[in-house]
Amino acid sequence: MTNTYTIKAQESGERIDALLAQEIDGITRSQAARLIEQGSVTLRCAPIKKNHRVTAGEIFVVEIPEAEDTEIVAQDIPLDIAYEDEDLIVVNKPRGMVVHPAPGHADGTLVNALLWHCGDSLSGIGGEKRPGIVHRIDMDTSGLIIAAKNDYTHRFLSAQLADHSLSRTYEAVVLGRVRDDAGVIDAPIGRHPSDRKRMAVTERNSRSAVTHYDVLARYNGYTHIRCELETGRTHQIRVHMAYIGHPLLGDLVYGKNGKEKGLEGQCLHARTLRFVHPRTSSFCEVTSELPEYFTDVLFRLGEKLE
Repeated sequence: MTNTYTIKAQESGERIDALLAQEIDGITRSQAARLIEQGSVTLRCAPIKKNHRVTAGEIFVVEIPEAEDTEIVAQDIPLDIAYEDEDLIVVNKPRGMVVHPAPGHADGTLVNALLWHCGDSLSGIGGEKRPGIVHRIDMDTSGLIIAAKNDYTHRFLSAQLADHSLSRTYEAVVLGRVRDDAGVIDAPIGRHPSDRKRMAVTERNSRSAVTHYDVLARYNGYTHIRCELETGRTHQIRVHMAYIGHPLLGDLVYGKNGKEKGLEGQCLHARTLRFVHPRTSSFCEVTSELPEYFTDVLFRLGEKLE
């Protein structure tokens, strides 16, 4: 797959590997650097170095290799399937399950389970076999995630992600009393300037990020909210809510450093997915119930405030 990127004036002076990681969905900065080292990124038909500082108007051609088989092993892990047909599958991921194999999580992931359930009928778009995953949710976020069973479906759904017609609605519990009944957070997100494992609201090496939220219920010191993503940046809801002074309950990265209400890890559930089906062009909506850990938290919060 070939992509062409033209450098904008505001990007001048940035490193090409950082920019490509922002522009190409699903790849990290280290993967972008690997593409550059392999000669898959060219400027005026010539390969470049990963630390190349870009200039406005430069046009880069990026060749993303076809999918390759990997050592990912299919595992018979039960799946909570919310919807499935010959083109796609929507899974209700439990809290604590990692989506992709990674250092420290070589197996037991959603990908391992999907390989067992779907066999070879999963898309393989990307530089390695990443079975069908169209979007991601964090390990400690529960809820709906969609996977494509063929490359056409993957591209179709990815295009909906890009133009925001694939809608994702979450529910969360945040710290503090959110004053407004509804609001929009429009603040760019990029890597934290001093901690590469975290994201932050920043103007540097960032991408636009928009989160819509509304209040479902208020409690003493907490608020139950619903969020709809207009964009899909890493940790977007967690970063945006912390940015306005209401970090998610249990979020040890962007909130308090300790357990609260018996919860370690953010109280965040991907509740609803809405999309146009790639084969039938019909509108689809898939909804999941709040999981037990989430309803337990709501019970511990006590009486709702008027």
